[in-house]
Amino acid sequence: MRKNKLLEPEEIRQKLADLVVNFEEELRTSNLRGKVLSLVPLFHALRDLGKSLLPLAPTSSARERILFYFRKYPYTVINGDEFLVVSGIQEYARRIRELRVQFGWSIISGITAKEMAKEEEFPLEHFDVSKMAPDDYILLSEEQDRDAAFRWKVANEIRKKKGSVRSKILEYLKMNVGKPITGEELRYVANNRTEWARRSRELRTELGWPVITRNTGRPDLPIGTYVLESVRQSPEHDRQIPDRVRRAVLRRDGYKCTRCAWTHDLWNPSDPRHLEIHHVKEHAKGGENKHGEQSGHSMHKLS
Repeated sequence: MRKNKLLEPEEIRQKLADLVVNFEEELRTSNLRGKVLSLVPLFHALRDLGKSLLPLAPTSSARERILFYFRKYPYTVINGDEFLVVSGIQEYARRIRELRVQFGWSIISGITAKEMAKEEEFPLEHFDVSKMAPDDYILLSEEQDRDAAFRWKVANEIRKKKGSVRSKILEYLKMNVGKPITGEELRYVANNRTEWARRSRELRTELGWPVITRNTGRPDLPIGTYVLESVRQSPEHDRQIPDRVRRAVLRRDGYKCTRCAWTHDLWNPSDPRHLEIHHVKEHAKGGENKHGEQSGHSMHKLS
């Protein structure tokens, strides 16, 4: 630990000012190495100044400083350069990954955010995801997921297997039925293939697996997560209901069963039920895939 880490920001700023003045004299010389060596203490002082901006007690390590900054500005796009400043280390990306994988913080990168937005699965409307850089990050939840470390271990085992991206994602979701899984986890299971978000959607829209998100039926879910609600596939004729219709019907009916008013607020770990969308008029008898009084869909709970 560097001794000048304990200095106050103003003391470090003054030290920086003195170093800049000294470097001005060095700059006039033709000694290249002398110039470089003169910048080294300036570089360290600048890094110490960034670290000194955070309170000392809860931020003794680079990882703790990064987490403190994330929690100070949740649901905010933060560029990697900011973490370079507050962490005081160049390998800040590794520490962010540790926070996600080992400590269960729901941190999403610009790459994953864009891939989710492409499939309409990024629900923060005030974000212009298209402008996010690969080294931009967002903390999507202020709650720590303490089971994440175990899940990431399972994810690592599945991603090494042979098979399609879709089959790996489904296997991982089946091993975590009812649990919110982050987009970063699914992207990792898919070996960082950009198609992971599309394959996750296809499990619901083409194969009938109840893979639900905040946008497609569960507004109570944490932002940026996916849940396989059960291992039961929907009947083939109900798999063709578009997500936009699914969302409209759920909102229309207040996310309640139209038969008994059951909602996910009543759910508990021993409850196998979840909401489904069905045709009011059976699809086989001419029911259409749109919502409305005469040709819409009704919701009911599985029993």
